[in-house]
Amino acid sequence: MAKLNFLVSLTTRDNDYQQEQASAAEETALRLGVGVQVVYAENDAIKQGAQILSAIQAPEAARPNAIIFEPVGASALPQAARAAAGAVIGWVVINQEADYIRELRRTARAAVFSVSSDHLEIGRTQGQQFAALLPQGGTVLYIQGPSDNSAARQRTTGMQETKPANIRIIALRAQWTEESAQRAVASWMKLSTSQKQRVDLVGAQDDSMALGARKAMQEEPDEVVRAKWLSLPFTGCDGLPKTGQEYVRKGLLAATVFCPPNTTLALEMLVAAIQSGKQPPELALTPPSSIPPLDDLVLSD
Repeated sequence: MAKLNFLVSLTTRDNDYQQEQASAAEETALRLGVGVQVVYAENDAIKQGAQILSAIQAPEAARPNAIIFEPVGASALPQAARAAAGAVIGWVVINQEADYIRELRRTARAAVFSVSSDHLEIGRTQGQQFAALLPQGGTVLYIQGPSDNSAARQRTTGMQETKPANIRIIALRAQWTEESAQRAVASWMKLSTSQKQRVDLVGAQDDSMALGARKAMQEEPDEVVRAKWLSLPFTGCDGLPKTGQEYVRKGLLAATVFCPPNTTLALEMLVAAIQSGKQPPELALTPPSSIPPLDDLVLSD
């Protein structure tokens, strides 16, 4: 069998989790003896679609055996998915719901499935962290991902399931990057209503956005107000060893939620599917964990 080659399309270079997804894909490809090319959409759904269609429409010898991608937009590129299936190219959606997957699997001759972090459980874990850090209740400034992103919606739903009723949420939107969260929080802080709000904790749906919120608060010109903001506990998600976990060790974050990269499992399942000639399960979930453990957060309060 000729060497297998895969295309991995990720949303942006400006996010520690996406960087880890790329590293995990390259390390896994090396371990499995397959080739991998990583491209970035720079948070542009049109660019992502063009990159993927270019690979599908390439001469047959230059086409990837499968495409693994994390969608920028909500649609998850259904037309590109059908084009890939027609060209007998495998199709794996990571970290996003794609309604067409089940239908496509009925006729596809290549592997079609999705791999995702368990976003509901990530949200539930973060809600439990809020409860541990605010045992008397309080208000959380909560920075979410884009409204059209299913991972962001599920993380919010899970958080709402486990947070106590005495914890109130003030929600802001950002784009999974430090810079976008910094802008969102800076704009919110300028509102006259925000200056009167009591906030007891800052929680973000990923670690880079939590760091962006900190940066916005560090720019507060009033020294007393700035010190008050920066004394709050900050929490995030993704919890990668070199970023989120390091931020916890340094005290920049009070807690994070570790989410293993999904490209590892996606590549392993693809190679197994190609070698066996069988469709893998329609959906595989990677489980999260709290850092530090929830019991330690309770004890440290």
